[in-house]
Amino acid sequence: MKKIALMGLGVFIWLFSCVALAADERPAPVVMLQNTSDQVLASLKQNKASLKTSRKLVYQIVDNILLPHVDLTGMARSVLGRDVWKSATDAQKQKFTAEFKDLLIRTYASAFSKYSNQTVEIFPIRGGLSADQTRVQVNSQIVQQDGPPIPVNYRLVKQGNDWKVYDFSVEGISMLESFHSQFANELNQGNLDQLINRLAQHNERPPRS
Repeated sequence: MKKIALMGLGVFIWLFSCVALAADERPAPVVMLQNTSDQVLASLKQNKASLKTSRKLVYQIVDNILLPHVDLTGMARSVLGRDVWKSATDAQKQKFTAEFKDLLIRTYASAFSKYSNQTVEIFPIRGGLSADQTRVQVNSQIVQQDGPPIPVNYRLVKQGNDWKVYDFSVEGISMLESFHSQFANELNQGNLDQLINRLAQHNERPPRS
């Protein structure tokens, strides 16, 4: 689980993003990312006095505002891999998805304490966005005062009329690939129950301050 906390960086970038394009020029996936970050920031400011003492409140913000814009089932399926997901029972899929959700909440929540005046640029979608397109990548970079810009790319999928994040990469490192790599030992042994139990134990530990 050593690399799991690093995934919060991508969410941190999402939350504190600044889009330079005019509102009427932004395609729907970019609008979704910006609107979500605005809602999170408003909630954080409103509850600023309680954030450091109430981890439960931070988790609620993540669960209520961020996760509705995440393709949780698609992420869980991709992390396990097609063969493992296909061979898993319905009960295993439900348990893994639930534990993976808790893992994401913990990872995302830890990002709220990382802000220190960085800014983010979200770039126009390369080639634009066609009316029938269902998957897209939105590129961005985090601008630091004491270091070079960090590239961050989001991958989104259209579900009905909504766009949802199903992966993001920080400096070329995919969140899904990182989680899959960390779960590889149990997955290679075909021991999904062991992986679920390990995630449950991790999620029960008190979060690091």
